[in-house]
Amino acid sequence: MSNTMTSTQTTMKTSEAKKQRGAVIAFFHELKINKFMYVLALPGVVWFLVFAYLPMGGIVVAFQDFKAVKGITGSKFVGLKNFQFFFNSSDWIKVVSNTVFLNVLFITFGTIAAVVIAIMVTEIGGKWFKKISQSVMIFPHFLSWTVVAMFMTAFVATDGGFLNQFIGMFGIEPIQYLSSPHYWPAILVMLKIWHGAGFGSIVYMATISGINPEIYESAAMDGASRLQKIRYITLPLLKPTVILLTILAVGGIFNGDFGMIYAIIGRNPLLYPSTDVIDTYVFRSLMDLGDMGMSAAVGFLQSIIGFILVITVNYVAKKTSPDSAIF
Repeated sequence: MSNTMTSTQTTMKTSEAKKQRGAVIAFFHELKINKFMYVLALPGVVWFLVFAYLPMGGIVVAFQDFKAVKGITGSKFVGLKNFQFFFNSSDWIKVVSNTVFLNVLFITFGTIAAVVIAIMVTEIGGKWFKKISQSVMIFPHFLSWTVVAMFMTAFVATDGGFLNQFIGMFGIEPIQYLSSPHYWPAILVMLKIWHGAGFGSIVYMATISGINPEIYESAAMDGASRLQKIRYITLPLLKPTVILLTILAVGGIFNGDFGMIYAIIGRNPLLYPSTDVIDTYVFRSLMDLGDMGMSAAVGFLQSIIGFILVITVNYVAKKTSPDSAIF
């Protein structure tokens, strides 16, 4: 019995060794056949290694009393002390809720706007008009938030602002936008849509262009109207792409759009109740306290929560719509 078990184990180990050797041979064979393709991919691989994977070693800063002079190896290890900085603050609940709330609005309305734009553009008959409209809608994405903030300040200014001039034509008193936080979630959502929905619609337009035209022709022969084609063909076939992009977006739901919010809101404490997000709060703390360990701790926490959310949402998507899941 003992000899039989030993023989079986030896056979299994030999089989596994052969599989490993076969995998190595297959790997180098693949490299040899498609060597030029891998050379083309090499710059992208190097970029990710240098800027995405190697910096992950800096996570250790989140657990140190980091001093630039001493560096990572010389700074004192303090455990979870840096995380206490954020959670001991009386503002952390409001900051986290603002971050999640604004990102939910951005994802929801941004996705809806991008899908609507994609459908509208693909339904346009004129070739040149379609190209011009695409260029006009994508253009705002390439404007810096700093430039947008300059125009936005003039747009909502109490004295001489376009909005207040417009409502003044109807006898309405000027609104103090720059000191009224409850207006700003809606303003930020509209700015986000204006800035990014056109660019975000590119993926959906590509998906729609990949739909077999014969499906629409068959529907037209059955008497389907244009709206019925959109409802029963375009939208269902867009569903996997929408779910996939939503899963990816959910991973950053605890990361506020720092470039947008800080450029537009700046350090206006009157608007913090509805616009202060984790990133802007940590940035101000870093500027005031100069503690990189604390900011690294919050960034690490955001990444961990984002990873958990992606796994969770992907699991739900896999159960409800298997073709839409990432993995």
